Amino acid sequence: MSRLRRAIAAQEFLVTAEVMPPKGGDPHHMLAMAAGLKGRVHSVNVTDGSRAVVRMSSLAASLLLHQAGIEPICQMACRDRNLIGLQADLMGAHALGLHNILALTGDPVKAGDHPQARSVFDLESVRLLKLIQQLNQGFDANGKPLTDGALDLLVGAAVDPQLPSWSSLQRRFERKVEAGAQFFQSQLICDFDRLEKFMTQIASVGDRPILAGIFLLKSAKNANFINRYVPGANIPQTIIDRLAAASNPLKEGVKIAAEQVKLAQNLCHGVHMMAVRREDLIPEILDRAGIAPIQDH
Repeated sequence: MSRLRRAIAAQEFLVTAEVMPPKGGDPHHMLAMAAGLKGRVHSVNVTDGSRAVVRMSSLAASLLLHQAGIEPICQMACRDRNLIGLQADLMGAHALGLHNILALTGDPVKAGDHPQARSVFDLESVRLLKLIQQLNQGFDANGKPLTDGALDLLVGAAVDPQLPSWSSLQRRFERKVEAGAQFFQSQLICDFDRLEKFMTQIASVGDRPILAGIFLLKSAKNANFINRYVPGANIPQTIIDRLAAASNPLKEGVKIAAEQVKLAQNLCHGVHMMAVRREDLIPEILDRAGIAPIQDH
């Protein structure tokens, strides 16, 4: 059983972190950043064409991490694969020992660096969750038996507690729970009152661990960029002003992230850390927040 699956079963406070696959053939930087997370996170998320920007495949990058002794969560998006390709990659992930999957719809192609590319979207995240549930039960998308064995994938989903439409948020969350999501990682959280409302009014019904998305902001410019280009992001002006006034904005960003981890500790079941290309600072953030290193069982 994977470390993440054991931690969920034991109802531990969960810590995951995100790493980006390389843009090219050299995984050195990704592996170096992930190596520093050993003993601090239960699992490392490997993005799959995040913001529709081309990078190494999440499947290949996840395997490299797995071979380096780092447990990955392989993100899988519906944008770039048809129904056959999704099933093929899920079977391949299982065979390679990559048993943690995050099922995503995928960011729109127009948002990325290849707007001329064609989107697929045979499925979206809820139907992908249902497909994985079916594969775990030993059947393909057509209901035919998997003659060479069922899969055993732990599948998670994304959630955005800051979605403006409360009814839409509730409906989508409940559909993902029903479709088989075993854990949820949230988008970047800045409104912790909203997170608390989500936890008490919606998430409590699903009985699934919720990990709050905590993002390391490196400067006021970085925060403004995220507000402009990341769908759903809404970093408050008070945080942007705090970063702008700091003599060392990166240190202030670490401090803000640690404060947010502490807030999340009192509200939900874990945190999902995002520190693009500065994953080496995640242990410091966790230390500041009083999150102890993870003990292997």
